[in-house]
Amino acid sequence: MANQKTPFSLDMKDVVIVKPSKPTPSVTLSLSSIDNNPALNILCQTIYVYQANLDFPNAQLDPAHVIKEALSNALVYYYPLAGKIITNDDGKLGINCNDDGVPFLEATANCELSSLHYLEGIDVPTAQRLVFDNPSQDETGQHPLVFKVTKFLCGGFTIGFGLSHAVCDGFGASQFFRAVAELASGKNEPSVKPVWERERLVGTILKEPLQFPMDETSRATSPFWPTTEMSYECFNFNAESIQTLKMNLMKESESVKESFTTLETLGAYVWRSRARALKLSSEGKTLFSLAVGVRHLLDPPLSDGYYGNAFVGAFVVLPVKELNERPLWEVVKLIKESKKLAFNSEYITNSINMLETMRKFNIKIEGTGASMVLTDWRQLGLLEEVDFGWKASVNIVPVPWNMFGYVDLCLFLPPSSLDPSMKGGVRVFVFLPKASMPKFREEMESLNLKSGDE
Repeated sequence: MANQKTPFSLDMKDVVIVKPSKPTPSVTLSLSSIDNNPALNILCQTIYVYQANLDFPNAQLDPAHVIKEALSNALVYYYPLAGKIITNDDGKLGINCNDDGVPFLEATANCELSSLHYLEGIDVPTAQRLVFDNPSQDETGQHPLVFKVTKFLCGGFTIGFGLSHAVCDGFGASQFFRAVAELASGKNEPSVKPVWERERLVGTILKEPLQFPMDETSRATSPFWPTTEMSYECFNFNAESIQTLKMNLMKESESVKESFTTLETLGAYVWRSRARALKLSSEGKTLFSLAVGVRHLLDPPLSDGYYGNAFVGAFVVLPVKELNERPLWEVVKLIKESKKLAFNSEYITNSINMLETMRKFNIKIEGTGASMVLTDWRQLGLLEEVDFGWKASVNIVPVPWNMFGYVDLCLFLPPSSLDPSMKGGVRVFVFLPKASMPKFREEMESLNLKSGDE
């Protein structure tokens, strides 16, 4: 931590409520079928790390003050985020735009950011102290948005950004976050204006029985799950090791005409590594699920400013034995094909109808370890494009959130900009039963060490 003598500590101010800087509409808005997926009704917490930049325009200003003011101005455009999430009589979620405001917490740390390595490899308990983890729910509903700004002795700061996944997906969250940054660094209005339009993604109840990609009876089991002993780790892969793996697999797969992407290749490798680490029963089945954005796939496409959830799952299901024994390039090819299928408008409509039907009949998908749910944050522009007037953030760290019991979730993130050797690389975040992590780590290290002989 800070050093041996002084443990890391925070001096906290009182919570303030930030309201929109101008009057906003007082309405109740409905959410889409994707927004209403029960798995998404969680507060996702992310920490952005900003170095002190003494020669930058805002260097002498108090970051908490600048961000508070920018947030207040951004809420004029994004006024639903200053309201409360409510559950309607029909069980569907909505937003009561009541100008309640956003809980905002300011803290000062007793150390420099460098002593925490700019949060690279930070432990979960410390990370949790840098976000506003309030159970922000009362009888009027829950806050969809919370902020925490922590200032460090070096002049650097972190922004703990908590946003309800029921209201925004990663793309929508980054659009809002960029809007706050634009207003903080002197723009008069956000360059992208938000659009609600949630009715575009409302499905209809299906008459025929639901077809799930993998049924419960055939699902693989793990000796390590269920458990409360969980472990959270981030693995770095540089561009070279990923490139080597790709080239080797493409060499093996003479039949494939297209190139493999990093997402497909690393996704397949991580999926297989998880199955091995979890010792999934070889006769059981395992599912790979990838979040595929549909903003531009709809006809007509969603507006640029749409900030709700707009993704469907692309799925591959394999018996564990096959995932282990098939050449890895074949698994990559299956992932590539599943993505293409998810680009089809009929598939998208059916996925949204399925979510609406599952909500109606209260069918929930729990985490079991037999699935891997992959979300790729690398294209969201979260690092390089979010400048509050102190230069772009140098690191972004997700605080584990309880989606599918943590165990099924896997995130691909851009690397921290502080390590030049990681340029073009990927950070892989996983949350697994503690007992399975050593084997998973071994699998990940072997990719970095001998990506030459996969």
